[in-house]
Amino acid sequence: MDTDGLATLGMSAARLEQVSSWLTQQASMERVAGASLMIGRRGEIAFRKAVGVVDIETGKPFGEDTIVRIFSMTKPITTVAAMMLYERGCFQLDHPVARFIPAFEQTQVWRGGDLSDVVPQSSRMTVRQLMTHTAGLTYGFMHQNVVDEAYRAKGLDDRRDQTLEDWVDQLAELPLMCQPGSQWNYSVATDVLGRLVEVWSGQSLAEFFEEEIFRPLGMVDTAFHVPEPKQHRFCSMYRPASGAVMGSQSPEANPLKDRDPGLILADRLDSSPYLKPSVFYSGGGGLVSTLADYGRFCQMLMNKGSLNDVQLLSPKTVAYMRTNQLPDGADLAAMGQPVWSETNYEGIGFGLGWAVVLDPVKANVVASRGEHHWGGAASTFFWLDPKEDLFVIFLTQLLPSSTYPLRRELRVQINQTLTESED
Repeated sequence: MDTDGLATLGMSAARLEQVSSWLTQQASMERVAGASLMIGRRGEIAFRKAVGVVDIETGKPFGEDTIVRIFSMTKPITTVAAMMLYERGCFQLDHPVARFIPAFEQTQVWRGGDLSDVVPQSSRMTVRQLMTHTAGLTYGFMHQNVVDEAYRAKGLDDRRDQTLEDWVDQLAELPLMCQPGSQWNYSVATDVLGRLVEVWSGQSLAEFFEEEIFRPLGMVDTAFHVPEPKQHRFCSMYRPASGAVMGSQSPEANPLKDRDPGLILADRLDSSPYLKPSVFYSGGGGLVSTLADYGRFCQMLMNKGSLNDVQLLSPKTVAYMRTNQLPDGADLAAMGQPVWSETNYEGIGFGLGWAVVLDPVKANVVASRGEHHWGGAASTFFWLDPKEDLFVIFLTQLLPSSTYPLRRELRVQINQTLTESED
């Protein structure tokens, strides 16, 4: 976009060059192999750029149309799907999950000893608690206690060969980590929510996504696997190399020649499980997508539920989803989660499907109150700032997301480009 166009959007062309330089440096310093970034403001795309490579061995460039694993950026899409069905009268937010998935009727709550030390639920897990990660569930990879150990022993983290229905029934056999509503714990709750979408709609989660969200919004590359005709646009996934001094090289250096790479493969292009259809549709982390596709999803949300002539949600529903849903207006720190990934959670609440900024000063971020965001395990990230009419999407493929404070750095880079602010 030219300088005059950016001025109309309240953004500085010169300062966007600093964003461009920052993005380029992430690849040239081998923090990431490749990445892409989109900034939308006032209904227009103000900035879009891709840097680096999709695969270090081949050196193929990372493009704006590169397909990546978005992992937990799937969660907001699943929550939107559920709220579409809420608007159709399929459920109420305070309905017990067991009303729709009877296997949860007898699910017990771990009391702190061994796995048999359990008590009944003091109040039944609700649909809202699934949407806010306060349902008492967890993830097997947390390595915190005997409950997530039981997830691992049951193979709940390796699930592409079973249906979502079967997986949820197995999950319900294990105790909850805490009483529903008492703590915030990042968890498989959105996978359970995805199963509820199937129950309410009578379709598989993949079918509902495609017919009700992806096709109407024109999200042509978002799915639970990468079909053969598109596999040339798929990206390898990396981890930092053990013992490598990451980020120590000059930004001008070529990361692909004359030195050992600072990244090692975590998921190869030629053997990735995403190359084949899965029978397990993970609403918590199973999708692949692109910059343009996720941009359409974000613009729909910025437009309060509609894009072009398609309306997925009412403005009232979107506003409600952006509102902190934690008990008594608490932040995540007060709900037992002071830090998650690389992020401080004081001053951060949780809406339906994403985190919400309550107090930027407590959160130590320059952000608007009401800004909402979430990221994925491979360092992807997005945020929506209704006050500034701004959204940002950052895509890359680096595990884990806590390797570098990329998301915190990116906020600074984007904010410094604004010449007009509503604050």
